[in-house]
Amino acid sequence: MILPKLLIATRNPGKRREILQFLAELSLEIVFPDDVGIYESPQELKLEIGSTFEGNALEKAEFFQKRSRLPTVAEDSGIEVLSLGGAPGVRSRRFAIVPPGQDEAEANNRELLRRLAGAPPDRRGARYRSVAVFIKKLGALPQVFEGSCQGRITTEPQGTGGFGYDPLFHSHDLKKTFGAATLEEKNAVSHRGKAFCALAKWLAENPL
Repeated sequence: MILPKLLIATRNPGKRREILQFLAELSLEIVFPDDVGIYESPQELKLEIGSTFEGNALEKAEFFQKRSRLPTVAEDSGIEVLSLGGAPGVRSRRFAIVPPGQDEAEANNRELLRRLAGAPPDRRGARYRSVAVFIKKLGALPQVFEGSCQGRITTEPQGTGGFGYDPLFHSHDLKKTFGAATLEEKNAVSHRGKAFCALAKWLAENPL
């Protein structure tokens, strides 16, 4: 049986692993840009420079849907620290200036710790947010799904799992950082899990 294809517009290997689990029960062929011949281009650098997660996800979904002509899901996410006015927020991926040869996530984590240096526990509260946007075809009404989870920023990295800010994000639900959690533990409570489980429920009720 030929299954309908759903394009997930991400090149992030960590997101890819998580999203495949969230959508595993659907009768769909989940594909990513390289799978359908859409290789990375300089244009993509301009897709996540908006002021909101939803706006970034929508722009990315439209970009990849036009090129693939497939039903497409794009997601934007980040971490928000209350005492930093919600930063890094939509700039989570581009929070720090990354020196040549240094890992992007490592630089971002170091910058976040620098800005919170000496902050007491009550000023380290944070949340992860994820917004996923689904577009079936050009001109169709986008479907938007959002998830968030609460926690705090630790004073040093804990654990080597996950990606991004996970070693610094101490989950209120798990009582440990996402970096110290298994993939299954993280997925059960994460911002991305909530957004994509809502998407999966909607897709199950609205077949492609």
